[in-house]
Amino acid sequence: QVQLAEPGGGLVQAGGSLRLSCAASGLTFSDYAMGWFRQAPEKEREFVATISWSGDTFYADSVKGRFTISRSNAKNTVYLEMNSRKPEDTAVYYCAAESVRYRSGSRRRSDFGSWGQGTQVTVSS
Repeated sequence: QVQLAEPGGGLVQAGGSLRLSCAASGLTFSDYAMGWFRQAPEKEREFVATISWSGDTFYADSVKGRFTISRSNAKNTVYLEMNSRKPEDTAVYYCAAESVRYRSGSRRRSDFGSWGQGTQVTVSS
């Protein structure tokens, strides 16, 4: 059974930096693309970033140039470095693992079969 654990999150000031992490177990981590999504109050869950099994990265336009997704296959962990944060980045952030091995990284929620419990990030102005 795949498990994704996301410690971290919290209240931070706008413009600052924060790194989220997500530790995976129950899968051959290096074989799977990983992604980050977020959900603000009363909004649908939206794509933030994804990293393929081979390390290719893709970002939503709203975070491009500010956020960085990375992975450590040695630690079975995916990260999201959040810089120059804005109040509109306030949301619950979820990490996710794709359902199929060796994918290039997807923006579609339906391609991800395993999800973390989510971690709240609040950006104050």
